[in-house]
Formats: sequence, structure tokens, C-alpha cells
Amino acid sequence: MTQAEVEGSLLGRATRVASVFAKYGLRETRGSADPIEIRARRLRDALEELGPTFAKLGQILSTRPDLLPAEFIIELSSLQDDVAPLTEAEVVQVMEEELGVPWEDVFASIDPEPLAAGTIGQVHKATLESGERVVVKVQRPGARDEIMRDLGLLRLFAEKTESREALRRIVDLPAVVEHLSNSLQRELDFEQEAANIDQMREVLQPFSRLDAPGVHHRFTTRRLLVLELIPGGPVREAPQGPERKEAAGQLLEAFYRQILTDGFFHADPHPGNLLWSDGTIYFLDLGMVGEVPPDVRERVLLLLLAFWQEDVPFLAEILLLLAPELPEELDLDAFRDEIGELLAEYRHKSLSEIQLGPIMQGLTEIASRHGVRLPAALALVGKALAQMQLTAAELDPELDPFSVVGGFVGKNLLTRVRTSADPKRIFYEFQKLEVRANALVEAIERIAGARPGARMQIDVKGTTPLEDTIRRAARALSLAIAAGSCLVAAGSTAAAHVQSWIPVTLGVVGGVLTILLLVGLRRR
Repeated sequence: MTQAEVEGSLLGRATRVASVFAKYGLRETRGSADPIEIRARRLRDALEELGPTFAKLGQILSTRPDLLPAEFIIELSSLQDDVAPLTEAEVVQVMEEELGVPWEDVFASIDPEPLAAGTIGQVHKATLESGERVVVKVQRPGARDEIMRDLGLLRLFAEKTESREALRRIVDLPAVVEHLSNSLQRELDFEQEAANIDQMREVLQPFSRLDAPGVHHRFTTRRLLVLELIPGGPVREAPQGPERKEAAGQLLEAFYRQILTDGFFHADPHPGNLLWSDGTIYFLDLGMVGEVPPDVRERVLLLLLAFWQEDVPFLAEILLLLAPELPEELDLDAFRDEIGELLAEYRHKSLSEIQLGPIMQGLTEIASRHGVRLPAALALVGKALAQMQLTAAELDPELDPFSVVGGFVGKNLLTRVRTSADPKRIFYEFQKLEVRANALVEAIERIAGARPGARMQIDVKGTTPLEDTIRRAARALSLAIAAGSCLVAAGSTAAAHVQSWIPVTLGVVGGVLTILLLVGLRRR
């Protein structure tokens, strides 16, 4: 395609998009009297009329309550992939293009009726030449070109409207487009989805009632995904009994682990993406996943615990720590008051009635109203937690989410104690601490002039020389760090019931260092 053809295609599509938005009154106007619910419904209708790509964009936007008002999130959540299914000839064409051989060389048969037809892919049952039943997902021809074209238009629009303050107060469009682009490009790569499935199966290994279908990597490409066929039905139709309740508890606990330990979670775990088969819940459709950085994971856990303790000031503090940057003018009292109001909504509810997903979404919306931009991962966590807990509650209405959190925290702490009780790790951490303490002493002595290099010189008449004071303080600090580390390590190893000489030795060393520290302080 020539440059002129590309520009003509973009221009034609831009004209179409502009005319549809104008039809539904979605123009940037000041002082619009229309209620926000009406404007949200018009946006949903416009995206549906613009076709599958824009419907997909709306679905992804519905997972970001930090970027759009709640009324828009509710409307966009109802968007559906209303697309015509591919013909059998189109499915076969994609398969043969990806496999490089006639489809009969790999498959014995393909069911002509699709299991599902979406914006990006279509799913069919099939049988391999070996006789094994599988599920085949093929990418719609032209899906990548359509999505890239529409994303290009959105980027241009975001660039041209970035300076319009009125629009920025409603939505951070550049952030929206960046998020949509990353999400859609990941979903267009079926090899990435296969890698997500492998990683999820590894994460779910400790849970006997959770799994994901295996991948046939030999036949999987960027546009073709082949999975083992799991016979089963909707998770909501799981038979009553102990297996159902056990699976509900594992589902919630596994999701806490995905978010708070592994930092990798299913970002769209609605009931349609969960399958019940022979006492096990299978995770399906891992094209959309979320990732949580290590620093965010620990603070998310603190968020949940602070909410449990109804500690409004600490909850507000954690939210502000999560933000990469804070607004110049932040009304901290109003910020805390809104968080307090959110807590008050749940104060008189039983633990089983508290839904963690809406709590997270509510905190995200409060932060957004005050100009506090939280990490995108936090919004995805809230959305996914809401979906996951609804499913777990359907499986077991008596399930207490905070008891599951407590169990998860207990197991996590026990794992850390056991890890810290490893003699090799204790030796490593002690040596690392010693190196850092020595480096600190050297740095302070260098500043004071006791070592070669640039130094700070201050003359203070009638007092103890500054160099001696700093040197003594640095040595006392290093003794305190070393003594504290030995005593903590002694306690951890004693609790883990390792060989008795290890905690005894660490305790004696810690005690000696503590005595030396106290003697030195007493002399001064």
C-alpha cells in the first residue's frame, strides 16, 4: 500500500469516526446540560456502531476506573463483541498460512460451528491426527491492520487534544491510548497468550482445584493457538458439595497470591472465562493479564489490612505513597474525609458481605477525583478482584474474604521465616549487611577526613572535633546494625527448629556486640 493509500484510508476512517461521534452528540462542549449517564450511554452506542475494534477499546476502557468516571465504566462494561463469525474457508486459510502445510496434515477434523467469535479471534473444537481433542483459536484476517489503524487515529487525536484542559479534567487521553495500545498488541500475539498460560499454570500448581489448559506449542503461532480441550461447563453450574466450597476458597486465595506474591494475574476473570471440570476450575482466555511491580504488591496488602483495621490516616498515606507524583494542590483533609466515608459504608456489614474489588475501585476513584494518579496496575487489580470475588461468592456464599486474606498472610510469613532460616541465606544476608555497614563507615570517615578523598572541613571552637564525633557515631551505628541482625536471625532460626548451634551462635554474637555497643555509649 502506497503512502497516499495509507493517508486516504486514515482520512476515510477519521471522517467516519467523526460523523458517528457527531451523530451521538459526543463533541467537546462547555456547560453541557446532559446528565453524565446520558453522555456515557451515547459513548457506548457510538463505539458499538463503529464496529468491533472500537467495541474492544470500550471493553478495555471499562477496566480503568482511574481514567473514566464511574458512569462511563458501567456503560462500557456492557459492550459486547457483536461480530459475524468467520466462514470455514477463512478459518482454514488462517490455519494453513500459520502452519505452512495443508490443515489435514495436522488435524483429523475441525468442528465447523465456532465455540465463540470475538473481535480478535474465533474458537473451534478440533481433533489432531493423533486423535487428541483440542481447542483452536484463529485470529480474524485483517484484525491487526484494523486495530493498528484505529490506534493510529486515537494517537493523533490524543496529541491534538493534549493541551485542552477541559478535556484533561475528564479523562487523561494520552494515558488511555497508551494503555489500550499495550493491551491490544498483547492480545494480538497468541504466542504471548501461550506464555501467559504457561506462567499461570505454574502459579496455580499449589492449588489442587485450579488449573489452566495445556498449550500445544508445536502448532502455536502469533495468529494460531492450540490448547487441550477441557470437557466441562460454566463454573456457576458446579455441583453443590465440599469440592465447590474448597474450590471457592482456593480461587480467592490464588488470586491474592497472583496479585501480592507473583505480581501476575488474570485481568479479566469473569465467569465466562472460568470453566468447571471434574472438581477443578480452569482459567481460560489469558490474552489480558495484569502485572504488579514488587513495591506496589506490598502496599496493596497494606491497603487491605489498613481497611480491615479502619485506619483512615494510614490508608490515605499508602495511597499517596503509591502515586508516582502528587498534585501541587491537594486538600489532604478532604481526601481523608472521602476515604472515611467509603469505610463508613462497610462499617456495619459482616465480613462475608464486604467485597474487596469495589473497595479497591472506590479508593481508585477517590484518588482520581483529587488528582492523585495511581498506578494502572491498581485499577486492574480492583476490577479483577471484583469479578473474582463475585464468582467465589456464587460458589460459596458463606466465604469470608478477610479470613482468606488472613490465611494467605499467615502462610506468606511462614514461608519468609523458613526462607530466612536457611543457613546459606543467613550467611549471605549477614555478609551483605556487613559490607553495607563498612561502606557507610568509610563514607562518613571520608567526609570527616579520616580517609583519603574529598572531605568536609568545619572548624568548631571550644567543642569536640567533628571528625571524632562522626567517626564514633558511625561505628556505633554499624555495631547496632550488626547486633540487631544477629538477634533477629537467631530468633528466626530458633522458630524454624534448625540445628541448635546456629541460633545459639547467632545469639551469642548478637549479645557480645550489644554489650560492646552499650559499653561504648556509657564511656561517652
